[in-house]
Amino acid sequence: MFNWNVLADEISSWILNYAKENDVSTLVVGVSGGIDSAVTSTLCAKTGLRTIVINMPIKQAASQYNLSNQHIEWLKKNWDNVEGHIIDLSETYDKFHSKLIDYNVSELAMANSRARLRMSTLYALAGSNNGIVVGTGNKVEDFGVGFYTKYGDGGVDISPIADCTKTEVWELAEEIGVIKDIISAAPTDGLWDDSRNDESQLGLSYKQLEEAMENKSSEYYSRYEEIRKPNLHKMKPIPVCEIPKE
Repeated sequence: MFNWNVLADEISSWILNYAKENDVSTLVVGVSGGIDSAVTSTLCAKTGLRTIVINMPIKQAASQYNLSNQHIEWLKKNWDNVEGHIIDLSETYDKFHSKLIDYNVSELAMANSRARLRMSTLYALAGSNNGIVVGTGNKVEDFGVGFYTKYGDGGVDISPIADCTKTEVWELAEEIGVIKDIISAAPTDGLWDDSRNDESQLGLSYKQLEEAMENKSSEYYSRYEEIRKPNLHKMKPIPVCEIPKE
């Protein structure tokens, strides 16, 4: 039987070693009330390094907001090196949106702007505390379908769980004691005012996406490719125009 506790320890050690090698003293993590950020922030806490966890609501659904706060309190109760804060960016978002109202900015573009405002906040804190921003993306989102915001939640310094499938993240969550309500909650990106979740946006469950990633003959593969292709630019290096030397 696979030992998920050993994997959790290995990932925490990887984070700690990276921090030591780069003279980093603080880990900064945005927590959304979702499973990925809950697991990532817990693995950061386990390093013993100063870990700052931030709930950054932007007109957030009460359920997501409350789960995030519950997780922060659970972390603080179990690890003395954790500090948690709430930075409500709703007014910042409204002000930003008001400046763009005359430019026909799409609903999707504004949703992605929420992620980018959060990224800016995390980097402001990391840059002020000799820290790094720790990414919370998993393998399916980061390398499968590109289900993240470029320079938003995709803007990070390290990605501890990006080689873990969503199923593996759930297994890790169970092992390290993440709050049951977070484990059972429907995954959501938290970028919308309504209650839409990841599956309703993608059209496939994470289990189906994982099957398609591993097996091109899967009945879900064509849909997987439809989701993946428009997002390939996120997963490739930024193109550089190379100037001839002669």
